[in-house]
Amino acid sequence: MTAASARASTGIIDPVARHFSAPDGEAQRLLLREGRIKARGLMPDCSNYTYLAEVCDSHGAQTLGVYKPAAGETPLDDFPDGTLGKREVAAYLVSEALGWGVVPHTVYRRDGPMGAGSLQQFVQADLREHYFSLMPARAADFRTMAAFDVIVNNADRKSGHCLIDRQEHIWGVDNGLTFHVLPKLRTVIWEFAGEEVPAQLRQDARRFAAAVLSSDASIKPLTVFLARAELKALAHRAQRLADEGRFPVPTSRWAYPWPLI
Repeated sequence: MTAASARASTGIIDPVARHFSAPDGEAQRLLLREGRIKARGLMPDCSNYTYLAEVCDSHGAQTLGVYKPAAGETPLDDFPDGTLGKREVAAYLVSEALGWGVVPHTVYRRDGPMGAGSLQQFVQADLREHYFSLMPARAADFRTMAAFDVIVNNADRKSGHCLIDRQEHIWGVDNGLTFHVLPKLRTVIWEFAGEEVPAQLRQDARRFAAAVLSSDASIKPLTVFLARAELKALAHRAQRLADEGRFPVPTSRWAYPWPLI
């Protein structure tokens, strides 16, 4: 969802969100994994069917999620049909494996009201803010996001896909166009092009690449959502970022998504 569509939907989402207080930690993760999903309505101006959903259990715990059923995905020429939700989950798993906390908690639910799809924790964000308004004050956070997008090969990092929550944490959402085996990086985050990647990010990327290439047990969940060739390409991108140590530079206008926000 773009920042423009998010702002357009605030009249629907904000009153709903105010009545929901998400549980913390494992309780929240359990709720997303096992709670009953009730779609509240479509979020405006999304290219795929994207629902704001209530997630609750029999004890009264509840939270909000963003539910994207595979059946509602628009077919694309360059990504296999019905895989975007799985790529959303894979992006979360990579974020966690790196230890970067870029992507909100995301699970794959086969029992959704419109069928199987991804379910992501709804971020109660300040919808007036996005990448262009948050830079350069949050440059360190966006260096991490830029490195993450290189590793997952994000083909659609718009400004409005960058959210800041009430705790002032920066999140990257809408990560479905990721993990292609061919170079697909399209992003608005080019301010760091050619700069040296911070040492800690390089170290994390190298560790992650080694874990994927060695089929470490910690990486096993990724094998559920990505093909073998995609995993191999993922590891090589992480290793290359660590070895070359610099953020890539745009090579054409294609490197920028449209719309930018």
